[in-house]
Amino acid sequence: MPKRTDIKKILVIGSGPIVIGQACEFDYSGTQACESLKALGYEVILVNSNPATIMTDPNIADRTYVEPITADSVAKVIERERPDALLPNMGGQTGLNCAIELDEAGVLSKYGVEVIGCNTESIRIGEDRKLFAEAMEDIGLHICRSGFAYSVADAERIVENLGFPVIIRPSFTLGGAGGGIAYDMDDLRRIVAQGIDLSPEGEVLVEESIQGWKEIEMEVMRDCAGNGIVICSIENLDPMGVHTGDSITVAPAQTLSDMELQRLRDASLAILEKVGVATGGSNVQFAVNPEDGRIIVVEMNPRVSRSSALASKATGFPIAKVAARLAVGLTLDEVKNDITQATPACFEPSIDYCVVKVPRFAFEKFKGTDETLSTRMKAVGEVMSIGRTFEESFNKAMRSLEVGENMLGADNPALFDVPDFRQRVSVPTAQRIYYVIEALRRGWEIDDLYELTGIDPWFLSHLRNLTDTEKWLAGHKLTEISGRDMRSVKQMGFSDEQIAHFTGSTELEVRTWRKAKGIVPVIKTVDTCGGEFPARTSYHYKTYEWGATERRDTDKPRAMILSAGPNRIGQGIEFDYCCCHAAYALHDKGFETVMVNCNPETVSTDYDTSDRLYFEPLTFEDVMDIVDIEQPEGVICTLGGQTPINLAARLKAAGVPIMGTQPDALDLAEDRERFSALLDELGIAYPVSGVAETYEEAVEVAHRIGFPLLV
Repeated sequence: MPKRTDIKKILVIGSGPIVIGQACEFDYSGTQACESLKALGYEVILVNSNPATIMTDPNIADRTYVEPITADSVAKVIERERPDALLPNMGGQTGLNCAIELDEAGVLSKYGVEVIGCNTESIRIGEDRKLFAEAMEDIGLHICRSGFAYSVADAERIVENLGFPVIIRPSFTLGGAGGGIAYDMDDLRRIVAQGIDLSPEGEVLVEESIQGWKEIEMEVMRDCAGNGIVICSIENLDPMGVHTGDSITVAPAQTLSDMELQRLRDASLAILEKVGVATGGSNVQFAVNPEDGRIIVVEMNPRVSRSSALASKATGFPIAKVAARLAVGLTLDEVKNDITQATPACFEPSIDYCVVKVPRFAFEKFKGTDETLSTRMKAVGEVMSIGRTFEESFNKAMRSLEVGENMLGADNPALFDVPDFRQRVSVPTAQRIYYVIEALRRGWEIDDLYELTGIDPWFLSHLRNLTDTEKWLAGHKLTEISGRDMRSVKQMGFSDEQIAHFTGSTELEVRTWRKAKGIVPVIKTVDTCGGEFPARTSYHYKTYEWGATERRDTDKPRAMILSAGPNRIGQGIEFDYCCCHAAYALHDKGFETVMVNCNPETVSTDYDTSDRLYFEPLTFEDVMDIVDIEQPEGVICTLGGQTPINLAARLKAAGVPIMGTQPDALDLAEDRERFSALLDELGIAYPVSGVAETYEEAVEVAHRIGFPLLV
């Protein structure tokens, strides 16, 4: 079907401010949607209140309203702009809730605005737990035994039949906000009261717990002709009970049989049809009983999500871009695959590598906060890595986090000398994965760990491959390791820093040794089709398998941009904005731009933002490997926040040309003693201060300055 000609002007709703559970993945999806619709000739109006986004740049939409995303505010925009259609499913839960409020207030019917990409009824069914449960029952799919509560008393009556533990899921909330797992009556009363308060409908679902089951997410897309494809399957390393945004996840799913995957695929497409998702992307979450394969439908989102961004970057399939085109009447067979330029979007992506996502938390900012992970999302960001094996991807992802744990805890054994070690293995927290790995180092049996954690034995056995490799490395000096063995270790994702630790050498010595033996990475391309068709875009990752590199050379000068890595409090979307604009500007000046980043939520990791994209950790080793391959005219370290700034001096010392502000100037601004000396030299007044490296020094400085003071 051709694109619709009965609509001319489309209003796109963004997601507003960054909050836990709703981050820059919606800048990515909203930007793609606006650009796609403009390319098709539509006039695009955008409402979003976040100034740090690419989405709110003046050139993304035809007109941008930096206004609150409330029904009253958006209604005024509709009254002024008179759009023909509203696209709400690119703005996360904020966008969907706003669309529902506009519909219920009669604003959409008053001005003749059609909701596209989804409809208000499908939003209600997908987001309202009661309506969704009834819809699943109609098509013969199983859901958990449950009941709906509108008061604490209702919940108490429901739990009499279900027993504890129970899971509380509020309707129409974001990232599981207001939900949780209740183990007793006190938990129940507290969580239900909060959930009812946060739910716009004042409604919570109280359902039986299926903790310990596998959790699988299917990213699905459907067009107006009823064609549907599954873009990606994603498996949680943590079992049910941990929000998927807080779990380490792996794509494609690793532990299911072909029959189980086919059942999930068929169920996903049936759910989209039943809910009424006429066009666009959705994700559907399932629980699979590891004992008998029984499948339970957990929930679905009739919109793009953080998992949609992850699936897009994992496969190279631009979910938001394609969803926007489907929303205006095109069908999957009419949309061209941007990466191959030869296949249509109705070809389901096929990947010949493994992707691992690890969430980033900020509990250090909130001392005293309960760090236990449950159904309420607590992650502030995430990283993604690509490798040929789970071990390689896992190791790369863990060092991408930038939390000071590049050795998986092997360099700090005292960390694990705690009396409650067994509990720290069993209770899901941000640190639990390190305790699981330490348990494997201590020789725990996989069956015992599975019983305690619910983590599938497949994952545990592959994690044990890592601890076995650590043990092997610790028994060898660097000079005793052959080239073949070194390649095998690198294929497991071990960094030079890790190898140096276990062999009693330095990172530089390991790098020099392996390069002398010809152990250097090859470059592979994300092509959406498992190598069946050549990729026309340069979206790369590095690996140590045998084979030829897939990177194409050009004669243009190259500039490398180091981006910001995972979102965290204090370093977020604003740096992604800067790096994207650097790529645009350098491209216009005739440079071939090379972007390095590991954050799947961002615009900077879209395959068409820069000329070359490397999805890699922002560590000295990984950046230097890319420098060796690309030989850039210079590397920009000042636009991605503290992460690349911390690398600048080492890169400079290694002979890498630094573009823009030089490392010494960065150090002058960052080092408080040097900066104070500069201000003294210039005769510029500044608050009295002092530098301390111990508690005793801090006390001395405090007595000299006096209270109150800022640390």
